[in-house]
Amino acid sequence: MTDKTDLNRIYDVIIVGGGPAGYTAGLYASRAGLASLLFAGASTVSQITVTDLIENYPGIPDGINGFELMERFQRQAVKFGLEVVAADATTLESRPYEGKALWMVRADNLSYQARAVIMATGAYWRKLGVPGEEEFAGRGVSYCATCDGPFYRNREVVVVGGGNTAVQEAIFLTHFAARVTMVHRRNRFRATGILSQRALANPKIETVWNSVVEEIGGDSGVEWVRIKDLRDGATRLLPASGIFIFVGLLPQTDLVAGLAARKEDGAIIVDREMRASAPGLFACGDCIDKSLRQVITACGDGATAAYAAQLYVEEYKGEAY
Repeated sequence: MTDKTDLNRIYDVIIVGGGPAGYTAGLYASRAGLASLLFAGASTVSQITVTDLIENYPGIPDGINGFELMERFQRQAVKFGLEVVAADATTLESRPYEGKALWMVRADNLSYQARAVIMATGAYWRKLGVPGEEEFAGRGVSYCATCDGPFYRNREVVVVGGGNTAVQEAIFLTHFAARVTMVHRRNRFRATGILSQRALANPKIETVWNSVVEEIGGDSGVEWVRIKDLRDGATRLLPASGIFIFVGLLPQTDLVAGLAARKEDGAIIVDREMRASAPGLFACGDCIDKSLRQVITACGDGATAAYAAQLYVEEYKGEAY
């Protein structure tokens, strides 16, 4: 199919990514009167939509399911005029236009134009890179407890990691699994205090400290996990029907390769206004270089990126105040 471009329509801002950062950027941009389009992704979803419970978002003291929170974000942004397309952006390029740069975003064999682009593409789960991980993906190896936890009712599972996500997902898995064994390479969790306390107090959670996973094995599905003690090098097998891996995130930024400066892990480098190194390109949320990846920080990033994009677009159109 030939690419088609609506040459008569130039958006002020195109936002790539339908997570908290993207929808907040969309809310602020559309509310500022900018013609704004957001690609929510057809084959990818925000990490937050598969989070069972968010209890640290201000103003919602009883907590909320991640999917429901994102639905609220979308409804609010659309109310102010944000256009949303359920498609995956596949290419991004900058072209000269009237002495300035015009951004072209392609998705579903269509091309869209904008004066500014805000990248809010998030991140994906880092893999262990051990034997059996790829082989048993979808057959006992998982990166989402909310998605797959119910399949392990009354069975034994392993959770790898020690951060907030790993601990929170391990607690969630106790609603289904007979036993959850947490394997962490250090001697204490990196998760916040209250989550760590809950996990350590849960009788269905057993913790294996100072250890790493060396291999995942089984027949038609996962049956065991080989772990290694980092102190003495001893190895042993843990019986398990499933293994859930939460060992960090890698920014999803292939679209800007060669267009903007990135860190070694792919994170887009931005200034405090969320401006990337290319004119008219902004980034926010988990795809940028930052220390804290939470819904609340993604929202702040998104608002900042939208405001910076607004100033850029107004200058671009000769409408700066």
